[in-house]
Parts: sequence; structure tokens; C-alpha cells
Amino acid sequence: MSFPRDAGRVVIVGAGLAGFSAAQTLRSLGHEAPVTLVDAEPAAYDRPPLSKRLFANDFSLEDLAFSSPEKLSQAGIDTRFGQAVEAIDAASVTVTLENGEVVEGDTLLLAIGGRARSLTVPGADLPGVRTLRTFDDAAAIRAHVRSGTRVAVIGAGLIGAELASALHLHGADVTLIDPAETPLQPVIGSLLASHLHAMHSLRGIRVVTGLTERIETDGEAMTVVVDDGSVIPAELVVVGVGLVPNIELAAAAGLETDGGILVDEHYRTSVPSVFAAGDVARLRDSRGVLHRREEHWEAAQLSGQHAAHAMLGVDLPVRGASWFWSDRHGIHLEASGRLHGDGEFVVRPGVHPAVFLVDEGLLVGVAAIDDNNTVRAARRIIDQRIPVVASDLADPSFALRSMLRAERAKTRNA
Repeated sequence: MSFPRDAGRVVIVGAGLAGFSAAQTLRSLGHEAPVTLVDAEPAAYDRPPLSKRLFANDFSLEDLAFSSPEKLSQAGIDTRFGQAVEAIDAASVTVTLENGEVVEGDTLLLAIGGRARSLTVPGADLPGVRTLRTFDDAAAIRAHVRSGTRVAVIGAGLIGAELASALHLHGADVTLIDPAETPLQPVIGSLLASHLHAMHSLRGIRVVTGLTERIETDGEAMTVVVDDGSVIPAELVVVGVGLVPNIELAAAAGLETDGGILVDEHYRTSVPSVFAAGDVARLRDSRGVLHRREEHWEAAQLSGQHAAHAMLGVDLPVRGASWFWSDRHGIHLEASGRLHGDGEFVVRPGVHPAVFLVDEGLLVGVAAIDDNNTVRAARRIIDQRIPVVASDLADPSFALRSMLRAERAKTRNA
């Protein structure tokens, strides 16, 4: 099968969701040339369960894997798992592995993600201080925690909050530390962020607001000292304060980087035969404006799929409003679009409030708890730019799907 662009042999560095999705999409589109997935990890696996389900009975690498080695082979996807990449040569499109093997290609996709950000405070390098990014990280935390284990989780964003919930459910004595009084406020708005954050205290998790100043040790016990004066004893400290993009290989190969590997709207880097996707990619649009990197699950999946289209030179699918989810304390949060910046916040009351952002008569963002139907309908309304009325959004009895039905009827009768 021929395509507008001859991608030839494709080498994908990084077998996380973006890299795996790209490999799958290349095959589903009919690309027949060799595709090779390279990763230092032992398998291509899903990461969200690392913070949500690490204490589940069926928690295993096999259970998290996107696909088995046999199925990958059947799909014609070659793998080099368990091998870190030492260097890439963008000009010759070659990848050198730590064992000395050189993997040759015609097109290279960098989906190398990032690593957990470390604290830069005294004691951050103590043996009992851990981060959560890989399966091995999760397995180490799981092995260390028993009922009553004192755990300090530093960082109350998505991963920290989910991990605190999982630890508490497993019986650990958890303290959650964050400098922000209301984490996630820029992402889902102050009302819902406050509602979510309050769940920690209600479940028995100690919440401390402040900056970690240092971590001290006395034998096996540690103490986390916070700038508000709190002194928190712990047998385990887990740091969840964000992600550092893995740009070093790209920078050494001469690719443009700036807080990520810079790509255009077609996921192309500054070298035409090299593309980038997932957490490590940062869009520089046609106006030269640098966008924030996206670090959510669906964003990684879509960027991998779209990068596959771009590598073959075919039109990219239309991308709708962004979407992410989080699970903690038995509830399921979903959000789509933007919930910051210009516009009017609208609240739909309930056991858990839903929030909307309306800007110039158009819905631009939504977040809700345990209400997939509302978020799904709102996302379609955002994508279709259907005008909304704030009072309808605020009415719990008003079904957003009725707006979609009305819009379809209007289109049919036009």
C-alpha cells in the first residue's frame, strides 16, 4: 500500500501509550514496512493503574500490559524491551542501544515520556524516599506498605491524591502534603477542587498545606519537616510533584527542545525524518507560539495515533476538546475542555457539584464526578460549538443530550 509519505522502516523509542498507539495505528492504516518498539521497560504497559490499583490482588505487569509479546509479533511489531537507548542519530535515523545494538530506520518517533520530578531539599535522596513512575516503583511501594505503615505523600495533584487514597484504603497511616491549599484549582476550578480535596480529611488522611523543607532520618524512621512547622514521622515518603520530560537524547542529537521536544502540528521535530509524541512533545504552532505539554492519558493515546498518520503523510483526524479522569476515594472525576481563564462559571448542584465554563455563549469546559453522561454530552457540545444557556446548565433536571438531539434535528431540517 502506498502513502503520500514513505515512512519506510519506523523505529519508535518509547513503548508507553503514545508509542504503542503509534505502532498499532501504523499497522491499522496498512503500513507494511518494519516497525520496531524500543524501551528500557520490560513491556508496553498502562501507567494510570500504578497510582490507582497498586494494591489490587491482580496487580501485575502482565495485567497492565497493552499486549502480549505474541500478539505484538503477530502484528508485525518487533520489540527491543529491557534495553535503554544510549544515543540516536537523527541524520542517519539510527538508534544505539545500551548493549551496542544499532537499530536502523527511515523514520523515527520519539515517545520517550518523562521521569518523576525529584525534590531539591536536604534528605530527598534518602533510601526511604521514593517516586512513582514505573511498575518497579509501584511494586517497591507496595512491598513496603503494611497496615499502619506511616506514609508521607508529597504532592496532592492527580497522582499524589490517587496514591494517598490507595494507601489509605490499604490501611496505611497517610499524610498528604502540598503547598497549594486547593490543588487542581487551575484545572477544574476552585469549587470542585475544594470539594475533591476535602475528601482526604473526611476519609481520615491528614492534610498539611506547606512546602517541604527537608527530610531527616534516624535509623529506619524518617521525619518530613514542612515550612508551616509540621513535623511528620514516616516509614516511607513518596514524592509526586510532577514530570520532567526526557529531552536529553533529542538535545544531544541536535533536535530543538524547550521544556520538551518541539514539534509542529504534524508532530514533526526540527529534523524532517524525526517525529515526537506523548508527554515529551511540545507543540510550537504555525504562529511560533509554544503550548504547554499535555500529560494526560488520552492526550498520549491521540498524539501517538495522530503521529502515525503524520508519518505516513495522511490527514490527521480532527481532535476535539481535551479530556482526563481521576479515581480516588471511590469516586470518578472527569473533565473536558478548559476551566480557567475568561468566561462565567456555572455550577450544577448535587451530591457532587458539576461545573461548567461558558465563554461568549459557548461551553468551553466541564467537570463532574460520577456523571459520565453529562461530561460526554458536554464534550460534544464543546466540539460542535452549540450555543448554551447558563440556567439550563445549572438545572440538574436538564439533560444536555436534549441539546444534541435538537442540533441534529436542526441540521436535518436545514
